[in-house]
Amino acid sequence: MILHRLGRDVTVLNDHLPVPGIGFLTVNAFVLHAAEPVVVDTGLSLPDRGFMDALGSAVDVPDVRWIWLTHPDRDHTGAIFDLLAAAPKARVVTTFLGAGIMSTYRPLPLDRVYLLNPGQSLDVGDRTLVGFRPPLFDNPATVGFYDTGSGTCFSSDCFGAPLPSPEMATAGDVGDVPPDALRAGQMLWATVDSPWVHLVDREAFLATVEPLRTMAPERILSTHLPPAAGRAPEFLDLVASAPGADPFVGPDQRGLEEMLAGFEPPGGPGQPAPAAGQAAGEARPAVGPAVT
Repeated sequence: MILHRLGRDVTVLNDHLPVPGIGFLTVNAFVLHAAEPVVVDTGLSLPDRGFMDALGSAVDVPDVRWIWLTHPDRDHTGAIFDLLAAAPKARVVTTFLGAGIMSTYRPLPLDRVYLLNPGQSLDVGDRTLVGFRPPLFDNPATVGFYDTGSGTCFSSDCFGAPLPSPEMATAGDVGDVPPDALRAGQMLWATVDSPWVHLVDREAFLATVEPLRTMAPERILSTHLPPAAGRAPEFLDLVASAPGADPFVGPDQRGLEEMLAGFEPPGGPGQPAPAAGQAAGEARPAVGPAVT
């Protein structure tokens, strides 16, 4: 993992995944260095990602007081139980539905849960975190928040983008991404991650964008995008146009076979392909949008 420090308020814990046929997807978690430290999401649910080691480089883990779970998808919950064990004073901020979804995998201890709905606020000592429902989301339990202390919007999956290279996906600032690649990636992500956006009443959807315009955040931190300062009007205009974008259609079986044929065998050039009966994609990343 790569750490990016954003002033005195935020550390980005940056990871990424390749998504064949689409690009490289940023997967961020964050530390908000409030009087009562807040960890926002806990990384990928894959082995050997090094989340707890990276977190320990950013904050004294036993001091963490809050774990804001923007939603309980597996790219947001990887180290949540390790963190709860290492930070005995921490409570998980989620919704009733979020806690329920977690219980289908491993229940959260209810005495460590703090239920908060969009529109409600959390006092973390030196600032207030105001919960909101992002305009685009892929999980009904999603709640982002606005930090009144730093003017930062933590937007969960909203505003994300698969990007053309791992260097872009791990960048410390979205300004390192060429504008055309950024816009194309964000529009693609909007249709991949929130396919319902093509079915909504346009005026009703636009009404969900307006609270963020009023919020006017100085910085947007998305799970799936490098940090973005001073880009809120541009990003909100793009999101507002998402209902008119072309729907995403993923690869079918023929597309999968073509992708697999293009991969090198695990041993590298000149090495034999997997033996008969061995799964052809056994050591390869999944095809399609592996995380949301």
